[in-house]
Amino acid sequence: MNNKLNKNKFLNFNRSQHHSFHLVDPSPWPLITGISALTMTNGGVSYMHGYIGGGTLLISGIFGVLLCMLVWWRDVIREGTFEGQHTQIVQKGLKMGMILFIVSEIMFFFGFFWAFFHSSFGPTHEIGGVFPPAGLEILNPWEIPLLNTLILLTSGATCTWAHDALIAGDRFGGLVGLISTVFLGIWFTLLQVYEYLHAPFTMSDGIYGSTFFMATGFHGFHVLIGTTFLIVCLIRHYYHHFTREHHFGFEAAVFYWHFVDVVWLFLFVSIYWWGS
Repeated sequence: MNNKLNKNKFLNFNRSQHHSFHLVDPSPWPLITGISALTMTNGGVSYMHGYIGGGTLLISGIFGVLLCMLVWWRDVIREGTFEGQHTQIVQKGLKMGMILFIVSEIMFFFGFFWAFFHSSFGPTHEIGGVFPPAGLEILNPWEIPLLNTLILLTSGATCTWAHDALIAGDRFGGLVGLISTVFLGIWFTLLQVYEYLHAPFTMSDGIYGSTFFMATGFHGFHVLIGTTFLIVCLIRHYYHHFTREHHFGFEAAVFYWHFVDVVWLFLFVSIYWWGS
């Protein structure tokens, strides 16, 4: 009986915090996510080398990672929205973490730009001593790439409109801005798929093809992630999860979307325009 009372006192003491930080509860998702990521990587390598069962292992790993993302972020939303764990100081730390994540993404794309400019400023004789390589037909930057640029710039404006409307207490304006941004993001993705299907070169066409598809392809993948991010924010905003003072999830999506916009501007100017 005494042990039970002491245990209850210990639990009650843990619940009464004397600080504003969030002490995260034990969770199985980091371990399961790591195992799923390892399974996905091994499955991908096995599939590329033609091993039996590699494709099944790859699909299992992808499914595991997606499932962990769903349940882990569900827990974070519950902690911040319904449990009130995301205090002002916690939100400050989350914002700093999101900024550092975007900085790491900038470094990720920096490698692609480095490869492109390294090859373009010093073209070797294997590609004709010129860049783009001799005999390679290049996409016209003033057609679909220019249209995609206008679409992303407009989506950045509608995303900012939705954020400002939320801060101003205009729920309808926030919904319209988010719907518009999601629509523009999907439109951009469809146009890029069309461009890939009709491109006169492939990833195997030398250094130009590999750097072009790696840089623009990963950017398209980030657009897809950002669009999904905004769709989740749209659903949460519809269900009144955000307030004027407490909407870090929305702010994180805005940060990420503006990062995608800026990267595309560099891609358009360097790879599509200057590279042509």
